[in-house]
Amino acid sequence: MSKKIRKAVFPVAGFGTRFLPATKAIPKELLPVVDKPLIQYAVEEAIDAGIDTLIFVTGRHKRSIEDHFDANPELEKFLTAMGKNEEAEAIRNILPAHVDCIFVRQAEPLGLGHAINCAKNAVGDEPFAVLLADDYYSVEGNNPTADLINAFCKSEISEISVMTVVGPDISKYGVIIPGTHSRTVAGLVEKPIESAAPSNLASVGRYVLHPEIFDVLNVLSPGKGDEIQLADALDILAKKNRVNSVELQSKRFDCGSVEGYIDAINYEFTKRRN
Repeated sequence: MSKKIRKAVFPVAGFGTRFLPATKAIPKELLPVVDKPLIQYAVEEAIDAGIDTLIFVTGRHKRSIEDHFDANPELEKFLTAMGKNEEAEAIRNILPAHVDCIFVRQAEPLGLGHAINCAKNAVGDEPFAVLLADDYYSVEGNNPTADLINAFCKSEISEISVMTVVGPDISKYGVIIPGTHSRTVAGLVEKPIESAAPSNLASVGRYVLHPEIFDVLNVLSPGKGDEIQLADALDILAKKNRVNSVELQSKRFDCGSVEGYIDAINYEFTKRRN
C-alpha cells in the first residue's frame, strides 16, 4: 500500500439543527468565521497537509457547498470591472489548480460511519483523511491533519486526534480506552456518561484511516442514536491493535455549538487584528 495520503473526506450532510433557523437554507458548514466559511478552513488545512483530492459527502440540501468551491467567472468579471481585484483574486483562488473535488450523495443522514462509507468508491483502496467541519482549529503552529499523516506514515494503522476533556463534556465525544503503550488505543466508547468514561481522552474531528475501516463499516450494525457510528468501527479495529492516537497540538473550537462558534469568530478576528 502506498503511504502517501492524497484524499480527504468531508462529511457535510447533516442538518445543523443547533443553528436553526439560520441553517434552514444555509448549510452549517458555510457559516462564516469572519469572512471564510467553516468548511474552507478545513479544506485549507487538508491542502496544506498535502491532500489533493477532496471528497465531500453531501445531502440534497447542500448544493451550495459545491457552488462555493466551483468557479464563478461572472462574479470574478464583475469584481474586476469594479476595480475590486483583491476580492476577485480571493474567490478565484479558493482552491489551487492541482486540487480536485468529488461530491458524493448521502441519501439519509444515518451517522458519521455511514457518511464515510458512502465515500468508499471515491476513496478506493487507499489510506485517507477525514475532517469534520464542525471544528475550527488554529493551525499556526501544528496542522492536525499533517500530524496524523506523519504518524500514519510510520505506523500504517489508523490514527485519530485526541484531546483531554475534563468533566461532563466528555459525554459529547467518543472516548478512548488507552492501550498498554504510548499512543495505542485499546477501544473507543461513544459518548459515555462522565462516570462511565474509560479515560479523559476524547476523539475529536480529525482522522487518518486505513482503508480496512470500510470492511468494518460495511457490516456494522447501528449504535448510539440508531446510527452507524465511526467510533464503533474504530473500537473494533482498536481491539485488533489497529488504532493509534495523536494528541492534538492546536487550539480547537467546537463550532457545532453556538458558544464554540462565537469563540472561534472572536479568536480568528483577534488573530487577524494583531
